[in-house]
Amino acid sequence: MLFLLSEQLAPRAGRQQSEQDPKLSNTAILHQIRRDQVTDTCRANSVSSRKRRVLTPNDLKHLVVDEDHEMIYCYVPKVACTNWKRVMMVLTGRGKYSNPMEIPANEAHVSSNLKTLNQYSIPEINHRLKNYMKFLFVREPFERLVSAYRNKFTQKYNTSFHKRYGTKIVRRQRKNATQEALRKGDDVKFEEFVAYLIDPHTQREEPFNEHWQTVYSLCHPCHIHYDLIGKYETLEEDSNYILQLAGVGNYLKFPTYAKSTRTTDEMTTEFFQNISSLHQMQLYEVYKLDFLMFNYSVPSYLKLE
Repeated sequence: MLFLLSEQLAPRAGRQQSEQDPKLSNTAILHQIRRDQVTDTCRANSVSSRKRRVLTPNDLKHLVVDEDHEMIYCYVPKVACTNWKRVMMVLTGRGKYSNPMEIPANEAHVSSNLKTLNQYSIPEINHRLKNYMKFLFVREPFERLVSAYRNKFTQKYNTSFHKRYGTKIVRRQRKNATQEALRKGDDVKFEEFVAYLIDPHTQREEPFNEHWQTVYSLCHPCHIHYDLIGKYETLEEDSNYILQLAGVGNYLKFPTYAKSTRTTDEMTTEFFQNISSLHQMQLYEVYKLDFLMFNYSVPSYLKLE
């Protein structure tokens, strides 16, 4: 069933910010700039970004709903989504959980632990989109991509990804692949992963997996007007600002811990060293709207000619 989204809704959070605390105005302005950037990019790329003015409930499965605090969070894998899901479980658990970090990571990803917007009726969906505070978190697109590759293809425990995607990538992208590589798919090279992503056959065959799907395809920011756009680069600050606006900042803080395995800009640069300039250019085209929409500059290591 199709439904129309109410467009050009006045951003709810912006109104609250200035009314609640004048000290927040700088942060409020920053989020306004981020919202404007998304709006301008959607307008400038209307052909590619708004092919459909109508969404289906299936498009809303990444939007987590918190009824008690009237919030909607669109989760993007590889952008602190495990911790944000933990926080949403604390917020929606009605006292069942108090410390996000006591929730095991695998439990945070059990779909029945959180309610998503596609589980509501059409009128309920539209009501929530119009009245709830909506937010998402974004990350530099290629850093997110390398993070997804490292997590899904270089860790031995991710056998389901190796079987589902690795075997397919090896079969398509590797000449003279061994029988073992074809069977296991557990040694995919980053260059092969990139070749798979830019292969037109891949794009026709099925939607990208959520771990490397573009943010604009997961969260539909050209159709849904997000009040707040947090960035991975300022994760703690943006997260605690959102919790403050939700009225829970005095007892709930976003969990932080130094993760030595985190994918960095330097690491991403290294991964792209062996990617040909043609493939770099084609890959940039795939993620171009995410770069533009969320104001990430073209990486200096790219050889775009």
